[in-house]
Amino acid sequence: MNSNFFKEQYLLFRAKNKDPEAYSKIYDYYVQRIFRFVFFKVNNQEEAQDLTSEVFLKTWQYIIDGKEIKNLNAFFYKIARNLVIDYYRKSQQKGISLETLRTESEALENLEKDKLLTVSHKELDDQMQLEKIKDKLQYLKDEYREILVLRYIDGLTIKEIAEIVAKKKGAVRVIIYRATNALKELMEEK
Repeated sequence: MNSNFFKEQYLLFRAKNKDPEAYSKIYDYYVQRIFRFVFFKVNNQEEAQDLTSEVFLKTWQYIIDGKEIKNLNAFFYKIARNLVIDYYRKSQQKGISLETLRTESEALENLEKDKLLTVSHKELDDQMQLEKIKDKLQYLKDEYREILVLRYIDGLTIKEIAEIVAKKKGAVRVIIYRATNALKELMEEK
């Protein structure tokens, strides 16, 4: 186990004792990652900010209620995933089409534009490749897209992904394999 695990457990212990400073450190460590995950799913900056805030409020309440959290990283992503699912359910009830919700977001492009202006040629090539991949991700099944984002963009382990999506590790590995192959096929199409 690495030192981050022990540091996280220590902060979690302090947070359970209602130490807001400890939870603030946890928040600082996770907020960008959770926001990126949520934003990638809802494609709306304001909604992503609201949902991210809700993730941290729910987690704080869970912690101060004294409930056990074995893996804080996986727990944050699981809460975020569930809130995104609820968001889409509510959106469908309001009559918003899934097609509208899945379109490429202008906000994502605006967030990335500033980065593009100050990068080297290699970074620009990498950025262009990343944009191609992001464009092709939208054509994958939701399950494939979600697993690939969790694994390769958010850098989660197989075990953490399995906890988040409530599947066995072997099933997650198979999905990653199939999703990667499907993405490769899309990338090779012209």
